[in-house]
Amino acid sequence: MSVDTSSPASGPTPRGHAVRRASRRRAPQPGSAPARIPASRRGRRRSPTGPTIGRLVLLTIGIVAAVLPFVWMVRTAVGPRQTALALTSNPIPSSIDLSSFDRAWYAGDLGPALLTGVAVSLAILALQLVTAIPAAFAFACLRFRGRTAAFAVVLATLLVPTQITAVPNYVTISALGLADTRVGLVLPFMTHAAMIFMLRQYMSTIPGSVLEAARMDGLGTWRTLWTIIVPLAAPAIASVSVFSFLLSYNEYLWPLLVARSPDIATPPLALARLMTDSSSVIPDFTELAAAALIISLPSLVVFVAAQRRLAAGITGTGAGA
Repeated sequence: MSVDTSSPASGPTPRGHAVRRASRRRAPQPGSAPARIPASRRGRRRSPTGPTIGRLVLLTIGIVAAVLPFVWMVRTAVGPRQTALALTSNPIPSSIDLSSFDRAWYAGDLGPALLTGVAVSLAILALQLVTAIPAAFAFACLRFRGRTAAFAVVLATLLVPTQITAVPNYVTISALGLADTRVGLVLPFMTHAAMIFMLRQYMSTIPGSVLEAARMDGLGTWRTLWTIIVPLAAPAIASVSVFSFLLSYNEYLWPLLVARSPDIATPPLALARLMTDSSSVIPDFTELAAAALIISLPSLVVFVAAQRRLAAGITGTGAGA
């Protein structure tokens, strides 16, 4: 006698009926209205969350803190003389006076200072790109003995304050007879470890298959660098270029040591001399604010022109995306 373990042929089991009834209840019927979401849940979705409001508040405070000094500088430059020291000063000046720009331009000799500052900054930028791009490519894409140790030495130079190297650099420049010259303003900044580091980090995101394809196509190391890597790293190069220009343009300590002649004074040095050469006890702040606004124009132009490239380089999009 054997026991039949096969399923009965008399239709579906009770569990099958329950599953089908549940699926019919969940499935929307043709022409029926969609399920309504409770009002409490709808309101919870539409209203901004606490962290979002907190971020907006912090962002607003940061924007105000960053823009307020520039706005007050413009207000001081176009407002009446000496109203910047008044405790009852209004953000909106009572009258507009643009004569402070004319006084600042001639009293501070800002024309030659702007030309010197832009020329020196562009020369420093060109030398730094010529030296930093190959170095970053070597550290990121080439394999050689001692690469890690050499890169550590480069990063270690970032720990040395510029004030410590100023005196040895000045002694060297003076021994070469380049003191009080524009060449002396440029030579100590021929390369920068921070630029090498930033470019190296960006070039490390370039896939190895790109380098392998270039090698299979017969491209040498230098052609791979200038025809493949440099175009891919254009956002990072634009970012470090903006930073390099701004740092060189706003440098004050080194021009103060080297540029003794007013003819080669950089914009920060010209602004400092305009303040110290004032014959009155209280300097003319409208004139100083106008001079500061004039010498800041090249920095604003560079930043606005490279804004998109700068954002792409900072966020790291492009090569590795």
